[in-house]
Amino acid sequence: MDEQTRRTGVPRRTVLSALGVAGVTAAGLGLALNGSAPLGEALRLAVGIAGPKPAGKRAVVRVERVHSAARGQDVDLLTILPPGATPKNLPMSILLHGLHGNARYAAVGGMVEVFTSAVVRGAVPPFGFVAVDGGDNYWHENIPGDDPMAMLLEEVPRWLAERGLGGADGLPFACTGVSMGGFGALLYARRRAERRRPLQAVATIAPGLLTSWPEMAKRKAFANADQWASLDPLKHLPELGDTPVGVWIGDQDRFIVGTRQFIKAKHPAVGSIGPGGHDDRFFRRAVPDVIRFVGKRVPKSGA
Repeated sequence: MDEQTRRTGVPRRTVLSALGVAGVTAAGLGLALNGSAPLGEALRLAVGIAGPKPAGKRAVVRVERVHSAARGQDVDLLTILPPGATPKNLPMSILLHGLHGNARYAAVGGMVEVFTSAVVRGAVPPFGFVAVDGGDNYWHENIPGDDPMAMLLEEVPRWLAERGLGGADGLPFACTGVSMGGFGALLYARRRAERRRPLQAVATIAPGLLTSWPEMAKRKAFANADQWASLDPLKHLPELGDTPVGVWIGDQDRFIVGTRQFIKAKHPAVGSIGPGGHDDRFFRRAVPDVIRFVGKRVPKSGA
C-alpha cells in the first residue's frame, strides 16, 4: 500500500456502473474501468444486478481497497448509490454480509435492482448503501487486533465523510444485515444507542440468532459462552432503545427459534415470518419490504 493510501484511507478507486467494468482477476480485486465492457459477471451477480437495464437507470457500485486500523488489514469498501443521485451528503445505510461473505456479497436477493427501481420510481427517497469486509466473527473482536465493530463505529463514518457521503460526520442513518450480518446489525444498533447516536432504522433478514451455546460454538466466533451472552441481541433487548427494527425470516430458516423469541420479546416495527428457508428464494421475497422499511426512514435533507 502506498503512503498516501495508508495516510488518508483513499486509494485509487474502481467504479462499477452501467457503462461497465471488466477484468475481474483471480484475486477478485483487479477490476479495471472499461468504457464499453459489461460489469464482470461474478461481481454483477454478487451485488444483485441482472438483466438488461438502460445505463442511466443503473446503480453506481464502487469498490475501493482501504486500510482498516481496527481490523489490522486492508478491506474492500463498497458503496451502492442510486442512479442520478447527488453523492454530496447522501444518507447511507450500512449493509452487513453473512458468514463466509464479504462486502461484494452483502447485497442479497437482488437488492441492488430492487433498491434502484424503488428510488427511480420515487417509492423511496434517494439513499445509498455501504458494505465492508467484516470477517467471520459475528462483527466483534473475537481475535485481538481484529475489531470489525470498531471499524463500523469509528472508520466507516470517516471513510464516508471523506467521500462526501452521509452528511458532514459521515454517520450512517441505518444498518441492514443478513444472517450473521443481521446479528451484527442488531449489535451495531445497540452500540449506536449506547453512544446516544441511535440509528433511524435497523433491518435484518434471517438474523443469526441462536439459543444454544453448543450450536453457536460451532461457528468459532466467540471465545466462550459468557462472551457470546455479553453480545447476543436476545439478551440485550433494552439496549436497543427505541430504534425502529424490522425482521424478516422464513419459517424453515435455521434461525427461526431465536428470531421468534426476538419478535415476541421486542415487538419490532416489522416482524415478518413467511414461508421459506435460509436461501435466496426467501431473501428475494423479503428484500422489497426491507427497502421500503429503510426508505421510509431516510432523514430529510439537513436533518
